Amino acid sequence: MTPELRSERLSLSPYVASDEADFVALFQDEAVGRWFGDGIQSAADDRALFGRILDLIYPEDRFPVWAVRHEGRYVGHAEVKPSPETWLDGTEIVYGLTRDSWGLGLGTELARLLTAYGHETLGLAEVHATVDSENTASLAVLARLGYVRAREIPEGDGRVTLHLTSRIPAPPAAR
Repeated sequence: MTPELRSERLSLSPYVASDEADFVALFQDEAVGRWFGDGIQSAADDRALFGRILDLIYPEDRFPVWAVRHEGRYVGHAEVKPSPETWLDGTEIVYGLTRDSWGLGLGTELARLLTAYGHETLGLAEVHATVDSENTASLAVLARLGYVRAREIPEGDGRVTLHLTSRIPAPPAAR
């Protein structure tokens, strides 16, 4: 079951049917949607994706997916999920914020909350993120949180995906 999460300014809760228009608008915004998965899809594809969250992901308890709110208003999307990449055997964070919420530090707050959920709640020694090498905003957020570059993955279209990892420091060796 997708739990509710809170940080100082953000609340994350499972999506409800009335969030569909906000979800689709987020994924249809070129400045945001281009960083998700394969980039901008059709609005019909985004509605179908939203339907799969409600009808498949939640009922089968596959992984947590959240609507992100700031001051009660929808500002983004977040997930902590097993990576779909064949080259990454681990759990990754996925997040995106509406354009009008940029520049407020919410991205850092959101990524910190998701990373803590992975390490503290799920007990993961490593939490991963895969980011387009041109997505400088997300790269800066993850660097602030201590994520380190694990590898570069060339894509078929000439782009490069960066694999970054947050690791829990190993406990000091016993003497």
